[in-house]
Amino acid sequence: MIPEINYWAVLVATASTMVVGLVWYTPKVFGTLWMRLANVTPSGNAKDAVGPIITTVIVSFINAWVFAGAIWIAHAFYGGSFLSSALITGLLLWAGFTAARFVTHDAFEGRPVKLTMLNIAHELVTVVVMAVILGAWPPAM
Repeated sequence: MIPEINYWAVLVATASTMVVGLVWYTPKVFGTLWMRLANVTPSGNAKDAVGPIITTVIVSFINAWVFAGAIWIAHAFYGGSFLSSALITGLLLWAGFTAARFVTHDAFEGRPVKLTMLNIAHELVTVVVMAVILGAWPPAM
């Protein structure tokens, strides 16, 4: 069984990660707090952000594509609405993989608990937004 994927939805979900990140890491939202907790000092040179942004777009596309496939498999197995399959799959994958791995890695790296919570909350918002996009725009079945 090969999952059917709506690549337009994957592209929009990919873009949504950039929008969520742009808002989340704005200094007036959580950007200043994140920089302080992560001990990050911006260079002031916009060129320094090009590499990380390109990496983020590529990784976000892979994430959205795999997520879309996982949603399709879950929906084929459990049934119900495609949107509910997307939301449940996203929450389970976020809790079982993303949040759990952040907590483990950050504990061993000695990162502040507030930074871990901030990062996993950002990932939760990102996953929920992607789930809504992918779930509301299912592939033609």
